[in-house]
Amino acid sequence: MSNYWEDLASRLDGIYTSEDFEAAAYRLVAEQVIYHAERNSRVSYAVIEQYEREFDKVLSPMGVSINVNRQLRYIAAIPRHARASTATVAQTLFALVLRGLYEEGARSGQFTEDGEVMCDYIELQEKYRLMTGRDLPAKGEFDALLRTARRWGIARRLEEDEGMEITPLQEQSGGGIAIRPAIVDVLGETALMRLAQWGSSKADAVTDTTEQMTTSQQEGQDHEEA
Repeated sequence: MSNYWEDLASRLDGIYTSEDFEAAAYRLVAEQVIYHAERNSRVSYAVIEQYEREFDKVLSPMGVSINVNRQLRYIAAIPRHARASTATVAQTLFALVLRGLYEEGARSGQFTEDGEVMCDYIELQEKYRLMTGRDLPAKGEFDALLRTARRWGIARRLEEDEGMEITPLQEQSGGGIAIRPAIVDVLGETALMRLAQWGSSKADAVTDTTEQMTTSQQEGQDHEEA
């Protein structure tokens, strides 16, 4: 495969090297989602966005499809043959609730220019309880869930300078979050159906949805812990 990238790079007069292509491909598979908004991801985003066909040619035989969203400027790698991963019930529920919140934001047009839906901690508490019948996990577990969601490319913690006022109570409890647009790719319409089923068949909903968490999400976890 390195010969493929070397041949491509040789035709570009030094614009990108074979290492740039290899690094971008590895990063996309390991992290699943690459956002242009993140400074350390812009080179990888640019390489894949410009040479989408070449990356698709390489990754397609591996069972991975590429979705380049040029409007919201992110790239997602979606396995075509998803297998069960080690997502816990808590991780699954949290991801489902984020997907439901993103859908609500989409219907009301509450997007940032990067396609994110902002949610403060108080609203998240209320929606989590409403959607699952459970209390949002305490700060320690919540922080761990948010780290997992960030690793999957579906959410991140808001910074203080991002236009959402965070009260001392909210900051102590976890502050606000931004639900990221690639959640639509990572957790599609089936996830919304599972969320709707939660109230009537909680165990089945969790089991079925956990089975849809992709292998690439687990690869991203392994990459981070390596």
